[in-house]
Amino acid sequence: MPSFARESKRIVIAGASSLLGAELKSLLEESKFAGWDFRLVDEEDAAGTLTEAGGEPAVIQPVEEGSFEHARLVFFAGSAEFTRINVDSATAAGARVMDLSGRLVSGGGSLAWFPKLDELLARQFPANASAYAIPSAAATAAAALSLALANCELQGLVINCFQPVSEAGRAGIEELESQTGQLLSFQSVGQPVFDTQVAFNMLNHYGPECAKKLEATRTRVRAETKACLGGKVKVPAIQVIHAPVFYGTTFSACAELDPELRREKIEKACTDAGFLLIQPGEAGPNNLSAAGEKVIQLAVPEPDPSQAGTWWLWGAADNIRLPAANAVKLVEMLA
Repeated sequence: MPSFARESKRIVIAGASSLLGAELKSLLEESKFAGWDFRLVDEEDAAGTLTEAGGEPAVIQPVEEGSFEHARLVFFAGSAEFTRINVDSATAAGARVMDLSGRLVSGGGSLAWFPKLDELLARQFPANASAYAIPSAAATAAAALSLALANCELQGLVINCFQPVSEAGRAGIEELESQTGQLLSFQSVGQPVFDTQVAFNMLNHYGPECAKKLEATRTRVRAETKACLGGKVKVPAIQVIHAPVFYGTTFSACAELDPELRREKIEKACTDAGFLLIQPGEAGPNNLSAAGEKVIQLAVPEPDPSQAGTWWLWGAADNIRLPAANAVKLVEMLA
């Protein structure tokens, strides 16, 4: 990293109008970076949006020549395509890149990271990488669970992730809200975002004209999980399913473990991996209990009575706050 970049106090949030971008800005302003110079950029159609940064009014700008100049840290929080177009300019400017879009995992050239991953992989904190990939909540859960259960003689793992409409941004949230009202009023539903009915409906794919493909999300989650595991354990079978909820990633996992294993060892392995264990009778894990939390909640593992050694696990995470908080924690360690 050039000396000017090491000394700079400029942060660029690329994709600043997204839900992730807004959450990142909020968390960074509450961190040790509160007094830094924030630059907010995004795609052309979001440019001109009025927001605030550091307590002052700010306008989101389009990416232009010099947008990443003298930046020490650049966060990509928009679409994967937006990252692809602009990441070379960010690295050429000497900035360290934090990718939350999923682009760099599939394209290579980045190091996957989330809290506890270094410990789970028994590696040193990789402080010298120029680009880091912050996995989605679903991939973080899948990777952490795989590595945790590897210490329990894991023989097989299948994970179903339930995706909220907020993964499609504010437009996805607005469409679920409007469809819900229209259906309750016995009206035909509008579907410009998902090209299908997402309210009161579980789906394994959206309509053919939907720009946010569930198939692409599955590919991303699998790629992020694989990058996190680093070849240490087998990548689990992962499915991503649409759930008609606004926020929060939930997941159900079925694990095949040593039939002689006791529940206490599984619980310890999961808590050591960073999961917050929710005891029976407590609220959660669910979309509401996970809202605003920076950790992944996990219910006490339940054995399947028909299959010795088979365990069911249920968990939830805030799909916006978790990756944003992980990215901020990473740059605090780097700084």
